[in-house]
Amino acid sequence: MRKDKTKFCEFYEKGIGKIIPKYGFLSVIFCFVFNSLIYTGLQFLMAGAKHYDLTTDLDRAIPFEPWWGVIYLGCFLFWAVNYILITRQGKEGWYRFATGDYLSRILCGIFFIFLPTTNVRPEVVGDGIPQALIRFVYMMDAPTNLFPSIHCLVSWLCFAGIRNRKDLPAWYKAFSCIFAILVFASTLFTKQHYIVDVIVGVLFAEMCYYIGNHTKLYQKVMGVFDQINGKVFGESFHEE
Repeated sequence: MRKDKTKFCEFYEKGIGKIIPKYGFLSVIFCFVFNSLIYTGLQFLMAGAKHYDLTTDLDRAIPFEPWWGVIYLGCFLFWAVNYILITRQGKEGWYRFATGDYLSRILCGIFFIFLPTTNVRPEVVGDGIPQALIRFVYMMDAPTNLFPSIHCLVSWLCFAGIRNRKDLPAWYKAFSCIFAILVFASTLFTKQHYIVDVIVGVLFAEMCYYIGNHTKLYQKVMGVFDQINGKVFGESFHEE
């Protein structure tokens, strides 16, 4: 068994390890797994509950623009790239970020349970690519779990996690900020979310990011993954 773990570790170092450090591999995967468990799991759990529509007159005044679906879907690649970049900032920095990330989903889950939300989507007219993208989004994603917007929360975390990095070029940090704002707009123009969803999503992102970076809670999260990583890779991660 020890030899098998050593071989796996060597295989990892020659491949994925060049992109994602071992200490961050399982925990970054868990970021996306935990997100799915909270978002999709609570959609099923709360399917029969009363849902509230938080639409305002200002939201109704925002036009429906299907081509914004390109940004709405394109953000998944943006998330993957930035989360990988954040794993590479050092073990402590990564686990501070990951702790904030996990906390943000727990907080979202609480609101999805106690304040389930919904909206009324517009009719999609036309046969172009933008319309096809929106139909795909609407088909795959039920109009629930809107408040706060996880799309906006994660996009802002992607910027927050790199904005103070000195090893990344200024242009990329500026791009991340601008793209996150474009994601906010995309959630509004595609009628996936409303203004309050965006605002609270960003506030939650900043709050949880602050907690991750200004408390020692990350040490508990890091300790759990140290043990898991040790069993998977056959190494001690406590001193890494």
